[in-house]
Amino acid sequence: MKRFQQRLLLLTTLGLLAPQASHAADWNLAAVSHYASSDQVSSVDQFSEVRPSDWAYQALSDLIQTYGCVAGYPDGNYHGQRAMTRYEAAALLNACLDRISETTDELKKLLKEFERELAVLRGRVDGLEARVGELEALPFSTTTRLRGVATFVVGSNSFAGDAQPDLFDALILLGIGGLPFTPNTVQYANTARALDAATAFAYDLSLYLDTSFTGKDLLRARLRAGNFGNSPWFGTNNPIGLNALEIAYEEICGQADCGDVVSVNRLFYQFPIGAGFTATIGGRVRQDDMLPMWPSAYPADTVLDVFTYAGAPGAYNKSLGAGGGVWWKSGGFSLSASYVSLNGDKGSPGLGTSFGESCDDNSGGIATSCSQSTFTGQIAYGGESFGLALAYSYAQGGAGLYGGNGTPLAVAASSFSNNTSSVGISGYWSPSLSALLPSISAGWGISGYRLEDGGVLFSWIDGASSQSWYVGLQWSDVLAKGHAFGMAVGQPTFMTRLDTAIPDDPNLRIPNDGNYAWEWWYKIPVRDSITITPAIYYLSAPLGQLQKNEGGSLSNFGALVKTTFRF
Repeated sequence: MKRFQQRLLLLTTLGLLAPQASHAADWNLAAVSHYASSDQVSSVDQFSEVRPSDWAYQALSDLIQTYGCVAGYPDGNYHGQRAMTRYEAAALLNACLDRISETTDELKKLLKEFERELAVLRGRVDGLEARVGELEALPFSTTTRLRGVATFVVGSNSFAGDAQPDLFDALILLGIGGLPFTPNTVQYANTARALDAATAFAYDLSLYLDTSFTGKDLLRARLRAGNFGNSPWFGTNNPIGLNALEIAYEEICGQADCGDVVSVNRLFYQFPIGAGFTATIGGRVRQDDMLPMWPSAYPADTVLDVFTYAGAPGAYNKSLGAGGGVWWKSGGFSLSASYVSLNGDKGSPGLGTSFGESCDDNSGGIATSCSQSTFTGQIAYGGESFGLALAYSYAQGGAGLYGGNGTPLAVAASSFSNNTSSVGISGYWSPSLSALLPSISAGWGISGYRLEDGGVLFSWIDGASSQSWYVGLQWSDVLAKGHAFGMAVGQPTFMTRLDTAIPDDPNLRIPNDGNYAWEWWYKIPVRDSITITPAIYYLSAPLGQLQKNEGGSLSNFGALVKTTFRF
């Protein structure tokens, strides 16, 4: 008998004699697959645990050098002391037979001994090949994934100051629909103070259904419910719009919530249309759903909604409605354009304010004077740890700000504006060792308003402008792994200029509308899917110029605990 045949028979016999591995139920599919498909080793020295003093060293060396039919395990070792199943022995034998042209009597005996195991292996390989062929023949494979986020918020507000809002300014604001202010009083500051120390418990629930038909597209449906409508952070009972929480505000049924009723919050389809191009279209799609890059790393767990607009709520107004967009991306560079109509689902275009008639609740459509539409273009560049973007938005028919991201005067100008042009410059940087240095996000925005026909209340104003900015910092792994700390400071949208027909009043031409907002939060992971975030925030002058007439003041301090469940 030749030396090879003796050694091959010795190796396979060792596997056959192992009593604990002689049953088909004990076979290791991963190991068998490795023997059947892995590249064979070129030297016995590649097995770190095989030493020249081992009794089988020379046999392994000859098999490798002469026939090249010995493979190790995925960890790079041979595991000579490990028991071998009959399937593994058959796979090893089969690998050697592929490299042997002469079939001897001994090899015929081995083939006969392992005939059943080899047949099983061939059958399983044929079955796998058939399944792969079947999958490749399908035009697509549909996969839907459900995930959810539930959020509890417990907290309250505190107010201080002696502001008594000016009656004239208040009357102007009373003509604006959709703002979070009490409609039957002009004493906003007094109404705010009446809510001092009011504690509330509210919730938000979001369910995401993400479906892919090709593996490269996305059909997203988001269902949402909540009860923030009458909370201290949104709704008609809250006269301070700027303390709206990010989790509290979003168009669901046209309000902050649907009265504890689940409603469709998002429905859009996103798909590639060529090299580097992606298109999005939907009946419920938001502006930022159609951006290839969001130019902010802040926040990991936000508090005030005003800090979620990359410092430019005019340019990034997050309009939600019917629309579509397209972006092109190559490496870190990207370009995008999108269109959203808040009233895109309505069939009556309306006459529009330019004809002397206001748009009503039934007016809308795509690209009409009552569509309340927003066009947005963005140019951006980003890498693994940084991003920078320049955005321009053109909002028409009162689309744009709401009470959560601007002072009452700024929101009034946006609501009555026939068209608003906004520019935002935003960026971020994230360090590789974020436990030592924070990520830094910053942004600045400016908006111009044209009031061609502001009705009786705004007939004396031809145009206006506003600004905003913010800086957000956040640290990861603070005090413990997975914990995060963050803070942000900035000026929510405030009026900086009014083009008026009353030149003798400098307070109208250069408004005293400035204000500051701060927030601090600390995120604590309780479980992999549960976090608790205590937070505080402060607003220096949430009513802007409205509270500053006659030297009055009003400030807002809030504290809350937010618990987030992800499932």
